[in-house]
Amino acid sequence: MARSSGLDTIPPDAKDVAVNRVRFLTAEPAEPSRVRPSILASWRRSRDLSVSADKIELPYQRDPDIDTPLTRSAEPILRHLHEQLNGHAVSIILTDPAGLVLSRRTTDAELERHLDHVLLAPGFSYAEEFVGTNGIGTALEAGSGTQVFGHEHYAENLETLACAGVPIHDPISGRTVGAVDLTCWRKDAESLLLTLAETTAEQICKAMLTDSGVREFEVLQAYRRTCRRTTGIVFALTDDAVMLNDHARSELDPADQAALLSHAGEAVSRLGTGRRQSVGVILPTGASARMYCQQVSVGTEPAGLVVHVKVGETEARVSGHRSSALRMPLPGLIGDSPLWRRVCTQIEGVFTSGDWLAVDGEPGVGKLAILRAVQLRRQPARRFVVLDAAEASSDRHWMTECRRQLTDDPDTVIIQHVDMLDAKGLRALTSALQEVKRDPAHARLWIAVTLLSGGGRTDLDQLLRLFPTTVEVPPLRLRLEDLPPLVSFFLAKLGHGSQVTCSPEAMRLLLRSSWPGNVDQLHHVLQQIGLHRRSGTIDAEDLPAETLSMSRRVLTRLESMERDAIVRGLTDSGGNKVAAARSLGMSRATIYRKIHEYGIVTPG
Repeated sequence: MARSSGLDTIPPDAKDVAVNRVRFLTAEPAEPSRVRPSILASWRRSRDLSVSADKIELPYQRDPDIDTPLTRSAEPILRHLHEQLNGHAVSIILTDPAGLVLSRRTTDAELERHLDHVLLAPGFSYAEEFVGTNGIGTALEAGSGTQVFGHEHYAENLETLACAGVPIHDPISGRTVGAVDLTCWRKDAESLLLTLAETTAEQICKAMLTDSGVREFEVLQAYRRTCRRTTGIVFALTDDAVMLNDHARSELDPADQAALLSHAGEAVSRLGTGRRQSVGVILPTGASARMYCQQVSVGTEPAGLVVHVKVGETEARVSGHRSSALRMPLPGLIGDSPLWRRVCTQIEGVFTSGDWLAVDGEPGVGKLAILRAVQLRRQPARRFVVLDAAEASSDRHWMTECRRQLTDDPDTVIIQHVDMLDAKGLRALTSALQEVKRDPAHARLWIAVTLLSGGGRTDLDQLLRLFPTTVEVPPLRLRLEDLPPLVSFFLAKLGHGSQVTCSPEAMRLLLRSSWPGNVDQLHHVLQQIGLHRRSGTIDAEDLPAETLSMSRRVLTRLESMERDAIVRGLTDSGGNKVAAARSLGMSRATIYRKIHEYGIVTPG
């Protein structure tokens, strides 16, 4: 547990702080020598987030999750501390990693009433995003113990309080799982308040380590039993560790190891408690394998996954091609076109250099997939965090979570769809990234952002200045030579061991489509086909109407319905346009115009 020390923790002169807070709020320059650096930095963040300084209005969550490893481990420690502080006007507060108050214990009735008045109560979030500078939110933003006295609070309603907050880190992964805060009247604040909060956080971490040790032990025991019972490749996964037996290390190429770990991670989300699952995969080297996954649980809580792998057991022949012919420039990525390989090489080179990267391209081209694959090849054990800026418009906590993740000791952070942030969100994200860039403690952190190409937003310029390189991922229509192996790969994944092939006529039509939705659209189309064609050969009549259109734009729902109706009419009439127009109630001129407008291609 990192401790706070030095001059930055010394209580400031209240009058100096009050004067400089007013100056800051009225857009006059504050005197840096009169305000602690950590507080001044927090004031700036609060202003960037447009936090109100004269009122407190907080989001409320009616039923926060109070049955977590954190709350279970913290409960006896906080109860004991509450008993020790009996007679003192101090409140003990526990929050989740987003600053949401989970519990509060107070022995003084007057302080209890005031905390209710300022909404420092269970169900309310005290993240900086909503309250500005305060012991809870600022500690979570800074990632270390923080003490806030009186007028240092951004909101004037908190000026009579002093608080000391300390983040609580998971003892295994190091991730921030919450915070403990001690709050008292400003006049009663002592220098030992922060020390007591830090000691309490350390005790909670130790309790969590004891509890988590049970989960780790159960996974280890299951892994050892599987190694004794079976021959060949065995590995185990927990949230924070990977165990590989000698067979896995000696028989598998590093890229194949990374691909299996990735597939196992996906399997975890689909498994129920104590469930088993068999998963067929095609590895980057072209080998086929089957993974036998067993979830390990402690009670009803998942603890990890143990996997036994048999190489060569999955059907290797799909869509008329052997899986060994599938070329992967990076783990799990199919394609051998020069354009695709060049982009993969460029992104891998930037990752290796450590420079931050912007990746743009049309929707569905695989921007995030390439970034994941690069991580798997280069540093598979490093912590990989993905944040989606598209959620910011509906999630008021998104920016707080983003700041927390950036400072929570990850190795790689990907921020998707940054072009979907509004102007305020862009400014806040740019400010957070600038702080991370300046902090030597985050020198190893690699950040990439994704956005749509050709967006034309000038207000993105300041953010993109932090990313020296931009790589554009090509659309599928510019690398159609990769489409046949992609079809083979997806059919193998979707077929669950069944042999499904694609006829030459169907493949010809797929190659003529313009794929405005790119690889995601191809995957969706094959999923649709798989609902009625689970084995055998995919013929032209199995293809959905969208594959028979060469339109290079995404159609509206009404246009898609009209296109589909025309395709059905042409198919039913054997390609006779006059008969199709008659069946649809259209004139001959109209159907010819629509066929041209939608780029409709008829089978045969």
